[in-house]
Amino acid sequence: MSEKISFFMKKYQDRIEDLLLRVFPSELENDPTVKASMYSLLAGGKRIRPVLMYMVSDMLHLDLAVVDDFAAAMEMVHTYSLIHDDLPCMDDDCLRRGKPTCHIAHGEAFALLAGDALLNRAFERVLQAVAADPKTAKAAAYFAENTGILGMIGGQSIDLASEGKKIDTGRLCELHEKKTGALINASCLIPYYIYAADNGENKELYELIHRFSAGTGLGFQIKDDLLDVQADASVLGKSTGKDQRDNKSTFVTVFGEKSAQKMLDDTYADVYNALDDLAKLGFDVTALRQFSDILQNRVQ
Repeated sequence: MSEKISFFMKKYQDRIEDLLLRVFPSELENDPTVKASMYSLLAGGKRIRPVLMYMVSDMLHLDLAVVDDFAAAMEMVHTYSLIHDDLPCMDDDCLRRGKPTCHIAHGEAFALLAGDALLNRAFERVLQAVAADPKTAKAAAYFAENTGILGMIGGQSIDLASEGKKIDTGRLCELHEKKTGALINASCLIPYYIYAADNGENKELYELIHRFSAGTGLGFQIKDDLLDVQADASVLGKSTGKDQRDNKSTFVTVFGEKSAQKMLDDTYADVYNALDDLAKLGFDVTALRQFSDILQNRVQ
C-alpha cells in the first residue's frame, strides 16, 4: 500500500470510526440490543463504502461534513446486512471479521434486533441530514432505493431463492449487482447527487461515476468469490469454502476459477478506463485509482 493511499485511508477511516462510536445515544449503551449492534459495527472491517463515499466527495470538492450522515448510515446498513446474512436462517455462519458472529456472541434474538436497530437508526441519520440540508433529498431517495428490495435486499432475495439451483449469467449478474453492487454504487453516486443539487445535472459525469461504481461493485464480488476458494480463513476473517458447501451459484462455481480471474481483470480494466475519462474532465482520481488497486489485489 503506497504512502499516499495510506494517508487517505487513515484520514477517511478515522473520520468514519469516530462517527460510528456515536451512532446511538450514550444513555442506551447498556441496552442489550445496542451492545449487540455495536459489537458488530465496531468489529473492524475496511469501511470500503464510506471510504469510497468520502473519496468521491473529495474528487467533487464537497465538504465532507455534508456526507457524514450518509457515510455512517451506509456502514450501519452494511453491518446490519452482515448480521442478518450470518443468521442460521440465512448462511448460518459463525465467523465474521475474525470474531464470532453476532448471533453466536449475543444470541439469535438480539442479533436480529441488532440488525433491525442499525437499519432503522441509519434511516434516522439520513432523514436528519435531509432536515438539515434539503438539497440532499435526492441523495436520500437514492440511498433508500439501493438499500431496499430494488437493491441490496432484492439481491439477497435472489440469492436465497437460487440456492441449490443453476442460474444463468444474467441472473447471477443481477444478483450481485443488487446484493453487493447496490451499496457500493450508492456510496459513489450519493456525492454526485449532492454535487448536482448545487451545480446542475451532468450526464457525462454521472455516467462515468456510475461506470466506475458498477465495475467496482462487480469486481468486489468476483474477488470475494475467488477468495472463498483461495484464501485462508484466518487471513480472510470469515469462513471459506461455504459457497460450495451451500451449493451457491457464484462467479467461481459457474465459470471456474480461471475464467473468474479473467473476468476480474477485465472488470478492473474498465474501472481504470472510467477513472481515466474522469481525469480528462479535470478531476483528481489519484486516490480512487490507488484504492482500486488495493481492492483488486486484496487478500481479505
